[in-house]
Amino acid sequence: MNKKALFISDHGDPLAKLGGKQSGGQNNYVKQLALALENKGWQVDVVTHWCDASAPQIETFGAMCRVIRLEAGHKGFVSKNEMYSMLPAFYKELKTTLNLASYDIVHTHYWLSGLIGKKLKKEFGLPYVHTTHSLAWAKERATGIHDQRRTNAEKAILKNTDLVVATTQNEKQLIKSHINSPSPIQVVPIGVDEAFKVRGNRTHLRKKLGYSSPLFVFAGRLEVTKGIFTLLKAFQLLVEKNKSIELPHLVIAGGDTEDFDLKTGLPKDKKLRKAIKGIENQVTFLGPQTQEELALLFNSATATIVPSFYESFGMVAAEAQACGSPVIASNVGGLKNVVQDGISGLLVETKNHIDLAIAMDILSANALLTERLSRQADKIARKDFNWDSISSRINSLYEVIIHGRSNAFVSNRPGRDARRG
Repeated sequence: MNKKALFISDHGDPLAKLGGKQSGGQNNYVKQLALALENKGWQVDVVTHWCDASAPQIETFGAMCRVIRLEAGHKGFVSKNEMYSMLPAFYKELKTTLNLASYDIVHTHYWLSGLIGKKLKKEFGLPYVHTTHSLAWAKERATGIHDQRRTNAEKAILKNTDLVVATTQNEKQLIKSHINSPSPIQVVPIGVDEAFKVRGNRTHLRKKLGYSSPLFVFAGRLEVTKGIFTLLKAFQLLVEKNKSIELPHLVIAGGDTEDFDLKTGLPKDKKLRKAIKGIENQVTFLGPQTQEELALLFNSATATIVPSFYESFGMVAAEAQACGSPVIASNVGGLKNVVQDGISGLLVETKNHIDLAIAMDILSANALLTERLSRQADKIARKDFNWDSISSRINSLYEVIIHGRSNAFVSNRPGRDARRG
């Protein structure tokens, strides 16, 4: 009999096209972990909000994985900032939609989902594992915005879950520095999709895609905290410095299709238009991309830029390295663990466009350094970001929790586990 896991990712639909308003690293992590666990004998159901009204309520992926979408009072896009008020309706619909007694374990993603897991544990006795994906303390440090409601929720979750899966040592240390006696924490990195691998000669691929050299790639949501404006200011400096030689090119993958002018391909957002003034011919906005499309971009890049203000892990940095792309990243959060400074890429001061421009200039001018970083990036990614070994570790952690709870139940209460009938 297959083991059954219930993933809760209320604002992160694993089958949503990447690069949209609420479609990034978490969505990808949930999808890839589910597929990798399927290879270990798990049937995984992912419950999420029905954010795309045109999508079916139930959709399969892999051989034993499903996405189950809940309206929770509103079918269609809802910002994750507004989703807290929908949690009671989400929980009620979850209970009436699924046979919760059929699941062996619950794995929640992000704090909103963690609150659902906490209720499931209390009401149904279901063990649950939690992955934060980001933390209120890290966000506050990066943005200056304090969210007491989220802070209180994360403290409650991280003290009551059966296990916290941290994706970097930095994340584990952050949790322990803010919570006395948190739940057990295990550090398990994030893997990358098999699409992300070295495809061949970087220069040849770049020319095939129609881009010049040097080529820099950014992939992610077009938000301030993702560092998009820091990047554009840095790129302005780089273009100015290199006007007398071959001009660099910047490719930006991300944002929703409706965010761009169909005729010009430029963003509609006035702040972004202002940020690229004078360098429009050197910047290409592609909108959301598939895994295959992103992999080709990373394979073609002189470097991939991840200038985020904060990241619990930094999925793009891992994916790019798996494609042999050196990464220039902010020296913050999980990026400090994912990118090895001077080995697989370069770390720069966060929000510092001058520091970022210098790093981009160094790799533009030094082909030997870029090639060395490329080889090391590929080597590190194959060792550290491999889903097969990662899912083996997660599977073992699940088994320990389930086995430990079963033993505790048998020793404390007679008869069969009530939730299994």
